[in-house]
Amino acid sequence: MTSIKIRKADREDSAAIATCLLLAMEEIVCEFIGQRDPNKAKEFLLHFIEQEHNQYSYQNCFVAEDDHQVIAAVNIYDGSQLNPLRVPISQYIKTHFKTDFNPEDETQPGEYYIDSLGVNPNQQGKGIGARMLKFLINYYVNQNGKTMGLLVDEENPKAKKLYLKLGFKSVGQKILVGKRMEHLQIKLRAESF
Repeated sequence: MTSIKIRKADREDSAAIATCLLLAMEEIVCEFIGQRDPNKAKEFLLHFIEQEHNQYSYQNCFVAEDDHQVIAAVNIYDGSQLNPLRVPISQYIKTHFKTDFNPEDETQPGEYYIDSLGVNPNQQGKGIGARMLKFLINYYVNQNGKTMGLLVDEENPKAKKLYLKLGFKSVGQKILVGKRMEHLQIKLRAESF
């Protein structure tokens, strides 16, 4: 387990990223495309991960690797870029799935947003998700002074407990595709003198 390496994703990681992220967001992708087909959801997500300049692009992902195998992935981007990053997705859904794609804004300017994080099922329970989050906190918050945010489903107390343990704080509620979510953020703590 100490051989795990976390790095910025490459285009070649796209299929593995899609597999991991779908674990966290299959329900939402199915809602977006208006179909309950896991294969269509994966095709949709893979299409965008392989492309550049969109919300789910490999450019906005980090992966955890063990023995040169991607075992986890996280999708994170600047919240101020949500709307431009969402345009290609919206256009694709309207063209290919003939559904109106107009979800609520899940993030906003002023935070780097963890859209989704997924760990391969045969690697779950080993602390890999927590390790990826600690890596992101160190990179975005500690080294670059950025605020990082995410949404957690109110029906997922286990995930919320982990986020709070890592230092995230509740900053309110959001609705995403009809589900009530808690908005959590972590920021650099001001040193007290």
